[in-house]
Amino acid sequence: MRLSKADKNALRAALLQVRSGLPADDVETAAGALARRALGLPELAGARTVAAYVSVGREPGTRALLDALHARGVRVLLPVLLDDNDLDWGAYDGPGSLTRVQHAGKMALLEPSGEPLGTEAVVEADAVLLPGLAVDGRGMRLGRGGGSYDRVLARLEHADADPALVVLLYDGEVVERVPEEPHDRPVHAVVTPSGVRRFR
Repeated sequence: MRLSKADKNALRAALLQVRSGLPADDVETAAGALARRALGLPELAGARTVAAYVSVGREPGTRALLDALHARGVRVLLPVLLDDNDLDWGAYDGPGSLTRVQHAGKMALLEPSGEPLGTEAVVEADAVLLPGLAVDGRGMRLGRGGGSYDRVLARLEHADADPALVVLLYDGEVVERVPEEPHDRPVHAVVTPSGVRRFR
């Protein structure tokens, strides 16, 4: 079943509307559960380098997970949004290493304030935690539509890198089917507060 770009945008809007209505307490509770589930993943247990992201707004929370990985001695890479929507990367050295950056026409993001490591730094990751709005039963991910992580996945493929690709979502965001385009790539696992589902 091929779904149109309009279908994709409609699904994004519906998912974002549900997220925007989540009470802050529920978001915080889910973040703790997500961190516990993700930290138990074999894909993260043996990882030396993990590319992740700082959650914003009502996204499934990543801060507790970032701190726990950092405390384990894992090298955590976080994205720095470039003007063309591509992603540079920087190292996470704890909450004090983040700077709030307001990008024109976009929401403010917390980004690493240290030395930029370059767009290719992500190919060194043993696992990549991807933001998303939904994942379906085939492991196809629906993002926000900016294309930043499509570039990341293409870069990994071009470099013959094969990190574990993991999406963090709320329970209701694992859906039957998301619209898919030729460049889309399936992820390996989705973590929700209630469990883990693998696709490969």
